[in-house]
Amino acid sequence: MEIGTAKPSAEERARVPHHCLDLYWPNEACTAGDYARHARAAIADIRDRGKLPIVAGGTGLYLRALLEGLAPAPPRDEALRERLRSSAVKRDAGYLHRMLKRLDPRAAELIHANDTPKVIRSIEVTLSARQPQTEQWSVGRDPLLGYRVVQFALGPEREVLYARINQRAAAMFERGLVAETEMLRARFGDDCRALTSLGYAQAMSVLRGELTMAEAIAAAQQGHRNYAKRQLTWFRRESAMRWLTGFGDDESVTCEALELTRVALAQA
Repeated sequence: MEIGTAKPSAEERARVPHHCLDLYWPNEACTAGDYARHARAAIADIRDRGKLPIVAGGTGLYLRALLEGLAPAPPRDEALRERLRSSAVKRDAGYLHRMLKRLDPRAAELIHANDTPKVIRSIEVTLSARQPQTEQWSVGRDPLLGYRVVQFALGPEREVLYARINQRAAAMFERGLVAETEMLRARFGDDCRALTSLGYAQAMSVLRGELTMAEAIAAAQQGHRNYAKRQLTWFRRESAMRWLTGFGDDESVTCEALELTRVALAQA
């Protein structure tokens, strides 16, 4: 999965070594806990080579899993999952999300209504443990130890941010996202969970004849804007986050981040 994931190019990876890419096939499951284990191993390896590990991304739950660890989750309940999947098919797409909102309002805020697998897992965890999933996160964690962590969040002007998101989403389609999705569907099937993610889901709608290309681009743009809004909401709750006003390619932002990092390293 290259285009829809905005994977760093070969040239970018030649300039700066990247880690934790291409670990799973699109039809293989990977949880936040799996990510944390891979990331911690990569970070330790980078440190042991005398280099500075940099974690880049935007998924709050995965960052939390890395830094704080996750509480042990109840075992999978396939019978419950199947009932929930059937409900999602029989009713509208938002039915399970409304159920989750009643069970765990905070989890519903963090999971998009169209991300059915995550919604189902959250409901499953909540019902199995008889406790909201977000409350379970604070119990039995395994925090990352032995590092001085400095966290930065980019906070550009909302209007400019949305304009850049729109450009990026449209560029993915221009670069061949539909063709990439068609290739992935041919190899992994229509039920491949990865093809329900933002961008790929809209490309699948084009392949099924449900949306025109223009409609798919507009839907992807809206979906990415909504996701960015949820990211901002999540990270504003993080007291350790240092906010930088602008984009990562703004020279002033780069200089500020470097200076803050130098200060943190000097205090280590």
